[in-house]
Amino acid sequence: MTFSEHLLKLRKGRGLSQEELAKQLTLGVHTYQRYEYGEREPTLSTLIALADFYQISLDELVCRER
Repeated sequence: MTFSEHLLKLRKGRGLSQEELAKQLTLGVHTYQRYEYGEREPTLSTLIALADFYQISLDELVCRER
């Protein structure tokens, strides 16, 4: 699973729209959409905010396996 696919799965699992999630993270909706579409990669601070929001590790967020 790609990072963008994982973001989509996590968001839909919470029943949130892209707009609702972007607002929770204080991001522009178009910025967040680009993450889900795989057009842009988030900054480290945004990755941390996403991991905190979903209460998962950064490794889990970015689909990193050992």
